[in-house]
Amino acid sequence: MTLDPAPPPASPAARSPESADRPGSVPDGQWVRTAELWPLLAAMNSLCDGDFTVRVDGVHEGVLAEMAGVLNQIGARNAHLATELQRVRREVVRQGRLDERIAASPGQGAWATSVEATNQLVEALVAPVANATRVLDAVAAGDLTQRVDLHDGNRQLRGELRRLGCVVNRMVDQLSLFTGEVTRVAREVGTEGRLGGRAKVQGLSGDWRYVTEAVNTMAARLTAQVRDIAVVTTAVARGDLTQQVTVEATGELLELKLTVNTMVDQLRAFADEVTRVAREVGTEGQLGGRAQVPGVSGVWKDLTDNVNFMASNLTSQVRNIAQVTTAVANGDLSQKITVDARGEILQLKSTVNTMVDQLLAFADEVTRVAREVGTEGRLGGRAQVRGVSGVWKDLTDNVNFMADNLTSQVRNIAQVATAVAQGDLGKTITVEAKGEILELKSTINTMVDQLSAFADEVTRVAREVGTEGNLGGQAQVRGVSGVWKDLTDNVNFMALNLTSQVRNIAQVTTAVANGDLSKKIDVDARGEILELKDTVNTMVQQLRAFADEVTRVAREVGTEGRLGGRAQVRGVSGVWKDLTDNVNFMADNLTSQVRNIAQVATSVAQGDLSKKIDVDARGEILELKTTLNTMVDTLSSFSSEVTRVAREVGSEGQLGGQARVEGVYGTWKRLTTNVNELASNLTTQVRAIAEVASAVTQGDMSRAISVEAQGEVAELKNNVNLMVANLRETTRAKDWLESNLTRIAGLMQGHRDLVEVADLILRELTPLVNAQFGAFFLTEAAARPGEGLQFIAGYGTDAVSGSGPLLDSGTPGRGLITQAALEKKRILIADVPADYITINSGLGAALPANVVILPILFEDQVLGVIELASFSKFSDVHLAFIDQFVTTIGVSINTIIANSRTESLLSESQRLTSELRKRSDELQRSNAALEEKAALLATSSQYKSEFLANMSHELRTPLNSLLILAQLLADNPDGRLSDQEVQFAATIHRAGSDLLQLINDILDLSKIEAGRMDVRPKALPLVKLLEYVQATFRPLTLDKGLTFEVTVGENVPSELLSDEQRLQQILRNLLSNAVKFTSSGGVELRVERVPGTNFEDQVLRNAETVIAFSVKDTGIGIPPEKLSVIFDAFQQTDGTTSRKYGGTGLGLSISREIAALLGGRIVAESELGVGSRFTLYVPSRHPGVPPEPDPAAPRTTGATTPAALLGPAGPSPSAADYAPSGVFGSADSLIGRGTPEATDGRDDTWPETTRLKEWLSGRPGRVLAGRRILIVDDDIRNVFALTHVLGRVGITVKYAENGREGIEVLDRCPDMSLVLMDIMMPEMDGYEAIRAIRHTPHLAELPIIALTAKAMPGDREKAIDSGASDYVPKPVDVDRLLTVICDLLDPQDGRPAPEPRTAEEPHTVEDDESIPPRQKP
Repeated sequence: MTLDPAPPPASPAARSPESADRPGSVPDGQWVRTAELWPLLAAMNSLCDGDFTVRVDGVHEGVLAEMAGVLNQIGARNAHLATELQRVRREVVRQGRLDERIAASPGQGAWATSVEATNQLVEALVAPVANATRVLDAVAAGDLTQRVDLHDGNRQLRGELRRLGCVVNRMVDQLSLFTGEVTRVAREVGTEGRLGGRAKVQGLSGDWRYVTEAVNTMAARLTAQVRDIAVVTTAVARGDLTQQVTVEATGELLELKLTVNTMVDQLRAFADEVTRVAREVGTEGQLGGRAQVPGVSGVWKDLTDNVNFMASNLTSQVRNIAQVTTAVANGDLSQKITVDARGEILQLKSTVNTMVDQLLAFADEVTRVAREVGTEGRLGGRAQVRGVSGVWKDLTDNVNFMADNLTSQVRNIAQVATAVAQGDLGKTITVEAKGEILELKSTINTMVDQLSAFADEVTRVAREVGTEGNLGGQAQVRGVSGVWKDLTDNVNFMALNLTSQVRNIAQVTTAVANGDLSKKIDVDARGEILELKDTVNTMVQQLRAFADEVTRVAREVGTEGRLGGRAQVRGVSGVWKDLTDNVNFMADNLTSQVRNIAQVATSVAQGDLSKKIDVDARGEILELKTTLNTMVDTLSSFSSEVTRVAREVGSEGQLGGQARVEGVYGTWKRLTTNVNELASNLTTQVRAIAEVASAVTQGDMSRAISVEAQGEVAELKNNVNLMVANLRETTRAKDWLESNLTRIAGLMQGHRDLVEVADLILRELTPLVNAQFGAFFLTEAAARPGEGLQFIAGYGTDAVSGSGPLLDSGTPGRGLITQAALEKKRILIADVPADYITINSGLGAALPANVVILPILFEDQVLGVIELASFSKFSDVHLAFIDQFVTTIGVSINTIIANSRTESLLSESQRLTSELRKRSDELQRSNAALEEKAALLATSSQYKSEFLANMSHELRTPLNSLLILAQLLADNPDGRLSDQEVQFAATIHRAGSDLLQLINDILDLSKIEAGRMDVRPKALPLVKLLEYVQATFRPLTLDKGLTFEVTVGENVPSELLSDEQRLQQILRNLLSNAVKFTSSGGVELRVERVPGTNFEDQVLRNAETVIAFSVKDTGIGIPPEKLSVIFDAFQQTDGTTSRKYGGTGLGLSISREIAALLGGRIVAESELGVGSRFTLYVPSRHPGVPPEPDPAAPRTTGATTPAALLGPAGPSPSAADYAPSGVFGSADSLIGRGTPEATDGRDDTWPETTRLKEWLSGRPGRVLAGRRILIVDDDIRNVFALTHVLGRVGITVKYAENGREGIEVLDRCPDMSLVLMDIMMPEMDGYEAIRAIRHTPHLAELPIIALTAKAMPGDREKAIDSGASDYVPKPVDVDRLLTVICDLLDPQDGRPAPEPRTAEEPHTVEDDESIPPRQKP
């Protein structure tokens, strides 16, 4: 308020005597009562006492009112100054903030000068203190290079402030000098090891000198002590344990001295004990010894314990190994080495145990074969020892070869003997034999020949005794006499004697054969039998002596393993001496041969195939030698080939390799063949599996693995085939669902008649789900839930489409149809009663088996009901298809209803507008009718806004997942996509961004028509605006071969006060059109200052300065008749289907409306075929901003418009101040890459790998990592996209399809950190779900972020009121979403201030950021 100055008081001389006698009078004759002056005096006394809150009230006119106003202003200004001083003192004293200053005074003159002087005083005090603080902080951080600047930028420091700077600098210099010397001494002593160094600091005094001398003293004493300790430790290192530390020391060095001396004593005792134990164990072989070092602890005790532990382990290991090898030498193969061992002892343990296992298996098999052949007489047995190789396998094969030969020989001998016994003397032994078997063969064949000659003479008894071996038999020859009877009697007598003698001899020989040499022949005998008896008895005695010696030698060699033993049989000669010599010779040869064979076998067992048997040998040993050497060569060749094949197949992945081992046969050839067969089978199987997997990867589900396989590969084959079959079935069902959904949705497009759409739906849906009956009920407008359902279409019904009921048994509004509409969920009747409904045809009628009733919903509103009946049961696929298709039906019906309403309202609006223009005078006389029409227009606008919001929701929902996933693919962090595929993803993202820009343009137009477009003026340098234009459009013009010029005229202000975002939007639209419609020539932007008097518009006429932005091009031009309509919405110069240039026709319409909001206008001039000129006229200062104050007053940066004129959100930062951080917003924030919609050349839409690290580290990484978040959304595409985005920052995601399922998931998983809640969902929408969660006690404090693609006014308020913690619109700005999540999960200093909307944020019908988000309690 501006006050007129009060008239000056009259001089005393001018007063009349009367007036002088009347106190309180005024010169003009008016009287002032003393009582009226008392309030002024009281207020002045209060001001004098320092009470600046007092105000003078109750004075309304005259000089007293003006005096009261001036006094109140003085009080207010003093109160402001006092309050600011208190605030600055509080911030400086309590908070320590030195950047606070006193705000500008509302007064001028001394008021403003005082405030400025105070601020300068604070600044003069703060600058040196801050400078000194900076140096002290550097000193505290160890940086001694900083100095206090004694010049503050304007003048030299003086007085105490200069003294403070000098003192700090001198302190830093002394510290630097002192630390340099101390560092040098410490480096020499502690790092370089040069003892004896001293710190030399000149010019120090006081504590600095004392500290330096203390450091030198410490260094000298430390030098002497360390050198003495070094002498002792050096002696210890050289093995001299007689030295002791003798230097004087105190404190910890004394402890170190005593410790070192004690260490030397303990080392001496420890060395003595370890030497003793090593001598006893290693030299004298006395196991079990232990070192005993009394009085030690720590490492020395651990070393002593380790030595004892080593000796104990070595003792137990050696004793256990000796025990097992002794048992093996004694023929006991049941024992194994069980002691714990490592390293080479473990290898020895494994080798011995393996040897015992192989010996045990070999002995068991050989024993079994020997028992079967020698004892049980079962010929044909073979030893089967699995898993052996080398000598053991050769021995097994030799045993089997011996058993095979013996079997064939004995069986042939038995065959001949059997033939002789059967009286057939025509057969002889023909089997090949050698040695004693050959002699036996010859003997038997000779016997057969002799028996054949004697056969006529020898009777049955001779045959039985001589051939069959049946002793005791008697010849019974009836009717004989004479010689034949004598011969028979003699034969019988001979048989009796022979039986007794042979049986006795056989008993003894059997005992000998069984190893019993204690028996002798004691039967009476004569002649040669007596000699045979004596000979056999003598043979038994010699055999006993020979057997004892041979047994001894065999025990030493075969059992005890002591090779080199010799048999000593005294008193023998002849054959027995030769046998003894042969045994000894055999033992010697066997010793050398076995030792050489054992050496080679051990090398083979250890994997060394380079050694061979070189000892002299003959016969079977030579064959064994040759066999082993051949085996080693074969093993070497075989191992090389198998290793090569294994490396190629197993390591290098080269399938198809084959082992080639030349000159092998038998087992080696079979092993080679088996390895090759294994590699071949593996190659075939892996290639077959890879071929099927590649086909599945490429989408070919018709392939199956047909290669033969067994075991786990067969299981893998079956699992892969089953997986492919399941994928094929799943893909077939999914394709059926998607194809039919797409087909029927395409059929519904373009229809506007609900009856036609309902009939089309039933005609397509009913046979598709194998139903034979269908009815479509539509909800009447404004009907209550469950009422007003009218039958409009049927399939297989007798009723005619109309408004009447379908059946006589019920009417719409009753029964299950109403129930389904009320519950808003599907009803399935499995067993239909007999009298429920009949499906008729020309041939007959039948009852249905299943009936399904489906409510048609859109945004939780019932639009109608569909009832289907079928003779068969509805399958799960059909029910899933019906559930998905009902959503599509709801969207289509709602769209038709909305379009119908919009068209009717639009036509009505146009008709009313025409009548308004023609009958304006009449409408002025009919205000009531005008209000009614205005209400209809408002309703039409509301319906249009609802339609735009619904369309925005339906378009933004798929765009959300499309843009997120496209950007994720374009990022390609793992590098799995090719450059072309990355370009494909970027193209998809740009196309989606263009569609999003179209949606935003439509919403902008809706906002402008609704009067909700905000203007936020701020200081805008003209250079910044032109740099944006240059950076955006110069690359486009270069690509098209056009010239692009930007010129600025004279006297153009360097700074504007307007809305930067809106100016950029207008220029972007104008220049985009110019570039698009210009194929040759160029585009020019010219900025000029024009006088306001050239305009009739009052805003431009009254403006201080008017700026003209003129965009001129040499394009196709505009016909004159089109200039009047190009600024209308959805209008273009060429609107035909064959037009050359794209676009929606919204750009100029929006630009015109924005120009009007900025207080300007756009003028178009064009000539067809020559070019066009579009000129934007705007005032340099927005008309809503008051004039700038006095330039001498202090001025702050940023917008000068008062906050009350800018709206609740405050000034909006420009594109240069706020880099785009969202994946989705307006087209300004999406991938530029040459598009004129980009605000700059950067692509910050989604963080690349380097940007992603910002969310994986620091506070975001700590807050987000390991969190569990629930996403409640019925669109699986959005869930899929958000899951991948959140997964990149370490968040685990759970998913629910609607609000009810979301609450169930929260009950099952109470560890959820946050909920992302979609709003529009079936069964239970987001608002209801949020309220239900807030009413659940243990979930009441759970953070909830509302997500929705709907852009209706009030959606944000509704979400916050329902209980949401915050609100994020779709398409989701990922950085904004992650920021909100961080702030909710880890709030800092209360809730963060709401960010102002920038050009990068998505548009909605109403942007009301004044509503704060709900904070986490």
